[in-house]
Amino acid sequence: MLDPNSLNHEPKFIDMYNIVHIDEKWFYMTKRKENYYLLPEEEDPIRTCQSKNFIGKVMMLVAMARPRFNDEGIETFSGKIGVFPFVTFQATQRRSRNREAGTMEIKPITSVKRDDIRRCLLEEVLPQIREKWPSEDVGKVIFIQQDNARTHVAPSDVEFQAVASQNGFDIRLMCQPPNSPDLNVLDLGFFSAIQALQHKVCPKNIEELIHAVTTSFEAYPPRKINHIFLTLQLCMQETMRIGGSNNYKIPHMKKEALEREGLLPSQIICNSTIVENVINQLGV
Repeated sequence: MLDPNSLNHEPKFIDMYNIVHIDEKWFYMTKRKENYYLLPEEEDPIRTCQSKNFIGKVMMLVAMARPRFNDEGIETFSGKIGVFPFVTFQATQRRSRNREAGTMEIKPITSVKRDDIRRCLLEEVLPQIREKWPSEDVGKVIFIQQDNARTHVAPSDVEFQAVASQNGFDIRLMCQPPNSPDLNVLDLGFFSAIQALQHKVCPKNIEELIHAVTTSFEAYPPRKINHIFLTLQLCMQETMRIGGSNNYKIPHMKKEALEREGLLPSQIICNSTIVENVINQLGV
C-alpha cells in the first residue's frame, strides 16, 4: 500500500482510488436495549417484538470505494457502489388479515454461503462498479478487497475472473491480511455510522429494515467516507510501527479542521524510519 516511487525519499501511501472495500454485516430491526431522551410531557416509546432473543435481522453486503473531488472540492464520484441484502422471495401459504395467500414476501437468508457471495458479486457488485465507476479510469486495474472469511470467493475463482474482465474492465479480488478489521473502511467506521442512522427509523419488518439501511447508506456524506480512508492509512502506519499487531489506539489528525483550511491531504506520508524497520524485519 506504499507508493513505490516515494520509498527512496518520502514514503507515502497510494491514493487507494482503485480499491473497492466489501464486507457483510448483520443489520437488526432494533437493539435489545435503547436509550431515549424525552421531554417531561412526552410518553415513553413503545417497542415490541415477538422475542428479544430472536430479533429480526438481515445480512447485507456493502461495497464502498474512495470518493473523488475536483480541484474546487466538488464531488465527482461518491464512492458508494451499493448495499446488497441476502434475501429470497417466497409466496405466502395462508391468508391473513395483513395479506392474501400467494403474496410474495421477503425472507432473509439465515446462512450465507460461498455461492450466495459469488452470485452477489457477479449479479450485483460487478454491474454496479461498471455503471458507477469514473469513465477516466475504465481500463485501469480495480481491486475488490475482502477479508479471509471461508465463504468468500477466492481471487483465483475462474467464474469471477471471466465476468470481471468483460466490457473493458480489469477487476480483481484480493484479501486483506488475517485478523485485521482496522484495514477495511467498512469495519473502521462506516458500518457503525450507517447502523446508528438506521436505528433512528425503527423499522417494523424486513422490507422496512432494508429500506432504512439503504437510505442511511445513501445519506452518509462522501467527505466522511474520504476521512475514513485517511484513518485507514494512519492505522496501516500504526500496524507497521508495532510489528503487525492490532494492539494500538486508532490515531486522529483533526481532519475536519484541516479540511476547513484546505489542508487535508489525499495521501498520508509514512515515517521513513518505520518503513525502513519493516523492510529490514521482512528481509526484502
